[in-house]
Amino acid sequence: MNIYVLMKQTFDTEEKIAIRDGEISDDGVKYVINPYDEYAVEEAIRIRDDHGGSVTLVTIGPERSTDALRTALAMGADEAVLISDEGVQLDEYAAARALQAYLADKAPDLILGGNFSVDNGAGQVAIRLAQLLDIPHVGSITKLEVSAGKAAARRDAEGDEEIVEVTLPALFTAQQGLNEPRYPSLPGIMKAKKKPFARLSLDELGIAAEELAPKTVRKELNLPPARKAGRILEGELHDRVAQLVDLLRNEAKVI
Repeated sequence: MNIYVLMKQTFDTEEKIAIRDGEISDDGVKYVINPYDEYAVEEAIRIRDDHGGSVTLVTIGPERSTDALRTALAMGADEAVLISDEGVQLDEYAAARALQAYLADKAPDLILGGNFSVDNGAGQVAIRLAQLLDIPHVGSITKLEVSAGKAAARRDAEGDEEIVEVTLPALFTAQQGLNEPRYPSLPGIMKAKKKPFARLSLDELGIAAEELAPKTVRKELNLPPARKAGRILEGELHDRVAQLVDLLRNEAKVI
């Protein structure tokens, strides 16, 4: 089973976000594996252990992303690839196009990724990649079973559950609940240092520069407005209802 995992290094979800000069400041922040990608790594390792094969991690990002890749190698993945994007702005379209170029001669049986990245809330790269590779895609999976060249996945459908069967190769994105990612063990951390780790530049993927030109532009970046303090309405029930309706109509202007 030739399994690839799409990974991204993101801010720790406990970090406080600060914006300076129109950009998110990363001074002193802690980076982690995108939490949804951790589910993908864990699932890939489990499937490899059951069916044989190998797990290859792929990340597009700066050099610091090696920490996330080393952590996933210590979890049990077999090898890692860092596609460097230093100084290059890639949107979801361009990232998917770069991954397509990397995977063009790899013949993957399974591609796994996170449901979305917690830093920008986007969940487009995996879906776009499946479209570019012309393979099935199932998103938000909470269970995955693989056998005889096919896969059956349960997926979260906004509160409901769907069961989808597809023929491999296929791409799946992991939702919370798919599994419980393992912690890297000390022996795993030591082994990770000796596992294959490749670095590729975008130029080495053989894509024309115009094909990596972003299709979207971020015009402005702002923090959400500070949340106002709550208000406790006083009086009898009918008085409080009247106050609430008045506030909704004249202050919040939602009715």
